[in-house]
Amino acid sequence: MKTKISTLFVGFGLAASSLLTTGCIEETFPTSGATEDQLGSSAKATEALVWAMPAYLNTPLSHAENHYEWGYGAMMHIRDVMTTDFAVVASGYDWFSSWALNEGQSNNNIYPQYIWNFYWKSIQTTNNLIAAIDEDNATNAQLGMLGNGLAFRAMYYLDMAQMFEFLPSDIFPSGVNGSGHDVTNYTVPIVREGMTEADARKNPRVTRDSMAMFIIDDLNKAEQYIANSPFSGNKALPNLACVYGLKARLYMWLAGDGTGEESPVPYLQKAKENARLAINLAGAPMTKDQCLSTTAGFNTLSAWMWGSQIVAEDDCVKTGIINWTSWMSNETDFGYASAGAYNMIDASMYNRMSDTDFRKLMWKAPAGTALDGKSQWLKPDYAESTPVYGSLKFRPANGAYQTPNEGAVSAYPLMRVEEMYFIEAEAAARLGEGTALLVDFMTQYRDPEYVCRATDYDDIIDEIVFQKRVELWGEGHSFFDFKRLNMSVTRGYAGTNHQDASRFNTNGRPAWMSFSIVVTEENNNSALKGWENPDPSSKYTPWVGQ
Repeated sequence: MKTKISTLFVGFGLAASSLLTTGCIEETFPTSGATEDQLGSSAKATEALVWAMPAYLNTPLSHAENHYEWGYGAMMHIRDVMTTDFAVVASGYDWFSSWALNEGQSNNNIYPQYIWNFYWKSIQTTNNLIAAIDEDNATNAQLGMLGNGLAFRAMYYLDMAQMFEFLPSDIFPSGVNGSGHDVTNYTVPIVREGMTEADARKNPRVTRDSMAMFIIDDLNKAEQYIANSPFSGNKALPNLACVYGLKARLYMWLAGDGTGEESPVPYLQKAKENARLAINLAGAPMTKDQCLSTTAGFNTLSAWMWGSQIVAEDDCVKTGIINWTSWMSNETDFGYASAGAYNMIDASMYNRMSDTDFRKLMWKAPAGTALDGKSQWLKPDYAESTPVYGSLKFRPANGAYQTPNEGAVSAYPLMRVEEMYFIEAEAAARLGEGTALLVDFMTQYRDPEYVCRATDYDDIIDEIVFQKRVELWGEGHSFFDFKRLNMSVTRGYAGTNHQDASRFNTNGRPAWMSFSIVVTEENNNSALKGWENPDPSSKYTPWVGQ
């Protein structure tokens, strides 16, 4: 199977700096297919619009047929390799290295173009559904499906807002760009259902506050309607608990790091309240056995609030190697990760964890340490080939490591209740309520011997966020915490396991976390001209040791 990867690998890096001509204008206004009226008039057609949303999550080769194009999971992976937490062994097979190395991130590059196109195509799937349902004349079931669409759209816009919002960094302390405009706190344009193409072509970036109002309006409507969805039991679609979870995420984003002019207290209170509402509806956290299972570990939809389920008929499975399992599981005979682009937890992060925390068994322990040989592998060969700190978190489906037509028929999480516990704990601590919620979660669900030794405010928040980063490692969330809390990325230190060229140490959030809006979109949307984020590419020098 490694031969197959090598064959398909031809063309790596091809057109890495070239531009495509697509953007949100094209993705928002399809030129063929059924009309919204036709779709809305048929119950089955409306259901098809519902299922188009989770289906698009796993569409491979949707942009320029690069092997980093495998849908929403790729967005998660991109965000992870831009933090401290996720290290990848230097390999010719790593199609994501440009994001880790901060190369090619300008507005005229293919890498941000893929992100831009993926999200706008995803938003198109939600707008198609939302536009097809008339709230005034809809049945309860249709209103429930509308709730599904509104929640999906809220997730996408919240992602994009946080990724493209310009926030100051050590490289760009001012938001004034090369055109003389201050883009601080500007996010992305909003494309609503039913919006005309003419309006979309003069559609400016909106501020954080305007975006938040749009998202919360979607979520309030979703909260009202979503319980009526005929698919409420299917976790491939958001439910009411997920709506509260999205609200909790939104309010934590708005709370920022507490250094702005606006008090974060109201946002923290709302984040805490909504996280608790989600917890009350979502069920129990994953158990030790669920997390460490060699056959069902982090590949089972039923264990989460919301996730993406890949099926055998999906094109990403048929490719064999351009899918979640190929890239995220080190334990396969067919994947990119096991071909050389091994996934690892940051060494300093691993070493900070307690040996009594069972989550530490989800990564390969260094030889001679207390946990050496304690992890369970699918076969002994993987224990030998996987590097120290290599991940065992994401297992191939059913432990089927030999063939993608079974092993890649997996699931991955979009939202877990564990995240809500950590949002609640952080909000409570920032409101002056101490660490009781963190200690309760950790001792009950992760480490019965856990003790929080942090005493001052900054250390308490750091500890809560650290435990959240451990819990959600590989799930695409840490990026948002690094950016909103102005956290430094630290990859250069004695004992680091990050590849040489990515050993950047930043002073606060890195400049690369304010994504570039691509020039092809500016060419189609005149309101974006001159409102681009500064180019962060190659602005940092790797650490080379003491």
